[in-house]
Amino acid sequence: MDYITTFRYDSGKALVNYDTDFTGKYNSKSDSTPDFEAGIKRLRELQSMLYARGRHGVLIILQAMDAAGKDGVIKHVMAGVNPQGCQVKSFKAPSEEELAHDFMWRCFKALPERGNIGIFNRSYYEEVLIVKVHPDILKKQNLPYFEHHQKAGNDFWTDRYNDINNFEKYFTNNGFRIIKFFLNVSKEEQKKRFLSRIDKSSKNWKFTMSDVSERQHWDKYSAAYEQMLMHTNSEHAPWYVIPADKKWFMRNAVCQILVEHLESLNLSYPKVSQAHLDTIAKARVMLEEEKPSY
Repeated sequence: MDYITTFRYDSGKALVNYDTDFTGKYNSKSDSTPDFEAGIKRLRELQSMLYARGRHGVLIILQAMDAAGKDGVIKHVMAGVNPQGCQVKSFKAPSEEELAHDFMWRCFKALPERGNIGIFNRSYYEEVLIVKVHPDILKKQNLPYFEHHQKAGNDFWTDRYNDINNFEKYFTNNGFRIIKFFLNVSKEEQKKRFLSRIDKSSKNWKFTMSDVSERQHWDKYSAAYEQMLMHTNSEHAPWYVIPADKKWFMRNAVCQILVEHLESLNLSYPKVSQAHLDTIAKARVMLEEEKPSY
């Protein structure tokens, strides 16, 4: 399966028409395990070359409804990579300092360096998702042209989409690959996962009443996600809509897409000069001739 082609967002397709339970050629988790393990191994190799070369950088963005499995993707897909070259940033409600800056400032600070993989668990896209569903949040941003009694219209959101698109184009122009995943979980599956968090004491810590209250806005969030995908999908920073009802398939799909993207960068380890090879040869002789200290 060509995962990039299969799960690339199609702007002509309504979000409701995406299959959240799709598992491709696999009938079970065990069927997918060999491919997933091979993908993890290859991802580890590619990340090692990415880090050693230090020329490209990668930003992975994970967006989803609550309980879709963002944390699990990070834990399982990135489990084998070198933590020295991979940083994860989760974005919760903004602080007072963050609110005093522009809406993307806190994300700018967390961008990865060349050679590194940065993972955003939620991101600046929250500014066209939760803020769109709850526009009163804009009052806290103290925008000079946005009075508390006004409502954000289409022009306001169009400007935000354009700001995001312009940033992503700028970032890719500077040698960074942006790979964006929408983990597409169904409302029915989310309910099952919420109930599991309630029923299992080991998962109680994951559950809050805000999970249920936000669920009441499911249709508004779905509309916001559809608009987000439609207005911010691009050749340089594409969206991938990943079926998320089966966590094992979702993780495998994300892994394979990451592998395909990294392979397209034609990564390799840095070439060593002859002078450096001569130094290495000299070092070998010195080490081999070294007398034991005992």
